[in-house]
Amino acid sequence: MARMKDLYKNDIAPALLKKYGYKSVMEIPKLDKIVINVGAGDGRDNAKVIENVINEITAIAGQKAVPTYARKSIANFKVRQGMKIGVKVTLRGDRMYEFMDRLFSFALPRVRDFKGINPNAFDGRGNYSLGLKEQLIFPEIDYDKVEKIRGMDIAFVTTAKTDEEARELLKLFGAPFANA
Repeated sequence: MARMKDLYKNDIAPALLKKYGYKSVMEIPKLDKIVINVGAGDGRDNAKVIENVINEITAIAGQKAVPTYARKSIANFKVRQGMKIGVKVTLRGDRMYEFMDRLFSFALPRVRDFKGINPNAFDGRGNYSLGLKEQLIFPEIDYDKVEKIRGMDIAFVTTAKTDEEARELLKLFGAPFANA
């Protein structure tokens, strides 16, 4: 975990400063937070589903996950306002760097036919979003205890002003981008 933080301070920040020629060290982009989100719409019928998802995401992230609630009632989906319909966790600091290291080093290479992550999934403001189809790629998850395979969304929030700067920042952190 300290390895990624030191990597940023000693290697990444000076490389970005040199490449983009920032006038101040405060302009150098850095990773602000990582948000992991899992939608569990079937949790409306069974409260145990949300508890299982919370336990899995807590094991993956190393930090307690919290349920998310429906903001509006939608009759077609049989969802009422205030129902638990998902789980999220926001990682910052050492836990964020530790999770990112495990994701890039262990989890993503375990994806079948993995050729790299999409280099174009930036939002225009320097944030990157990644979708995973199953939680089984994480070594913390025991295959025998999984009730249902669920996907998750992982958002990397950076202080970068442009997508190009954010892409370079994540690439220097070791993000396995596919060759575009």
